[in-house]
Amino acid sequence: MSEHTRCAALVATYNWPSALALVLSALRAQERLPDEVLIADDGSGPETTAVIARIAADFPVPLHHVWHSDEGFRAGAIRNRAIAASSSDYIVQIDGDIVLHPAAIRQHLARARRNTFMQGSRALLSQSRTTQWLESGCISARAFESGVRHRLNSWYLPWLAPLASRTTSDPLVRVRGCHVAYWREDALRVNGYNEAMTGWGLEDSEFVARLQHAGVARRALKFSTVAWHLWHDERSREAVPRNRAVYEETLASRATWCALGISAPTTVVSAPPVPSGAAGFSAPTYTS
Repeated sequence: MSEHTRCAALVATYNWPSALALVLSALRAQERLPDEVLIADDGSGPETTAVIARIAADFPVPLHHVWHSDEGFRAGAIRNRAIAASSSDYIVQIDGDIVLHPAAIRQHLARARRNTFMQGSRALLSQSRTTQWLESGCISARAFESGVRHRLNSWYLPWLAPLASRTTSDPLVRVRGCHVAYWREDALRVNGYNEAMTGWGLEDSEFVARLQHAGVARRALKFSTVAWHLWHDERSREAVPRNRAVYEETLASRATWCALGISAPTTVVSAPPVPSGAAGFSAPTYTS
């Protein structure tokens, strides 16, 4: 990849400002900074807006807060708005509970290939370890530290990455939108996430299926783009049967496009709520 390729970090969040602050701290510490950070905010309250405004004041790259009102889980819709707002060529997408290793952005860019998207992995932190990180501001774990599950995913061994990375075709196998990287032009080619899918479940798999139908190969990354996943309660799976029907129709029709996506959004971006007493908080690097 050209050293002039612009890269965005896209961070999806919802009402967990302490975790978002930790995620942004890890992005600030990257060996190769992203060229911009887009916070795809699925309707958080003023506490999150206040945290973003405070961090934006001295963040080393432009920090954009993309927000819509809280009408339930609509991660696909707000990710679409962030993709549309991006001025970058390549997008490293994470959730607001994913803490990246300092080399992660550099390694993503080094391993990016045209007509390919990269599926990253993550190690899971225990509830107690997550609490410790949030209280201390810790943004890295040693390989054999207690409170880490799937610890193999926490090993940073980039020389092993070419041997462990693999191409897969099943969009249901270990698809995780919490840590994935893709070319913006490929996301636009399939019209982004399908906004007909609301509520948690399979929105990432459906997006990946359309990418693959459009000829974008999937490659899994190991040992190079290390990430740690903060513990949290599981989301409701009530929407899974409804979303599965949309996903299965995409598979059956070999669809590459969704009607409700970036080009025909179901929602519009609004101004985020301004925290009490924070009038005039916007810094030059902060936009909404």
